[in-house]
Amino acid sequence: MSIEHFLSSYWWLIIIVLLFFSGLFTINQGYIGVITLFGKYRRIATPGLRFKIPVLEKVFRKISIQNRSVELEFQAITGDQANVYFKSMLLFSVQDQQAETIQKVAFKFIAERDMMQALVRTIEGSIRTYVASKKQAEVLGLRKEIVEYVKEQVDHVLAQWGYHLQDLQINDITFDKVILDSMSKVVASNNLKAAAENEGQALLITKTKSAEAEGNAIKIAAEAEREAARLRGQGVALFRKEVAEGMTQAAEQMKQANLDTNVILFSMWTEAIKNFAEFGKGNVIFLDGSPEGMETTMRQIQAMMMKQIGAEK
Repeated sequence: MSIEHFLSSYWWLIIIVLLFFSGLFTINQGYIGVITLFGKYRRIATPGLRFKIPVLEKVFRKISIQNRSVELEFQAITGDQANVYFKSMLLFSVQDQQAETIQKVAFKFIAERDMMQALVRTIEGSIRTYVASKKQAEVLGLRKEIVEYVKEQVDHVLAQWGYHLQDLQINDITFDKVILDSMSKVVASNNLKAAAENEGQALLITKTKSAEAEGNAIKIAAEAEREAARLRGQGVALFRKEVAEGMTQAAEQMKQANLDTNVILFSMWTEAIKNFAEFGKGNVIFLDGSPEGMETTMRQIQAMMMKQIGAEK
């Protein structure tokens, strides 16, 4: 059978084969196909090799179910009329792979760029509304609160479109140069104030510790002096006691030997003069060397010794 005869006899079979193959299509991993019949939603097609009714059904759109990100840069105004500039990153995705969700994503907007524009404007509007209720000095410390507020406000809107907000990160918050300069001056002045306060506290602590140390030293010195005086007093008292006992014993022995006890006083007198001469350091001591003067001195020593012996008894 010639090719011409085959084509003329089985042309209808060739048309059926071509129509069959024209109905085959593939959906890549990470996408969901939306099939329409005469322009009306009919069903979804999951990843892999799929078949649609040739001519009648059409692959309207392939919806990505992967995470997508977009960077945002916009301006907001605080409650005290300061311009704030934001740089943020938005991470979002299709809510799930259910047919109802995919249908929302496919038909809510004419094109994907329209959805992106609405999403960006919604994020910007939420942040501007929140920032407008805050003051300039508060904004820098409210990064986390801003993100939480926007997620709460935007996630409900995105759910109506079939999307879910995965994450929102505010990467940078800046102000006008004039405001930044004034903020830097405030920070610098606060740092200087803190440094001055720290220096004052350190100086106060140093002086306090020095005064405490000086007071302790004086106290220790006073205690030592008092203890030394007490010991000196005890030593003098002990010396006098020993002298008195020795003199008493010597006097008793001289009485038993029928000797004059004044010899002891005379010996003390001569020993005193000897010590003056040996251990004196240039001081001038005037002594009355006349017999009357010596006699007077001897009587004074004798009276002192008798008084000391009486006190010891």
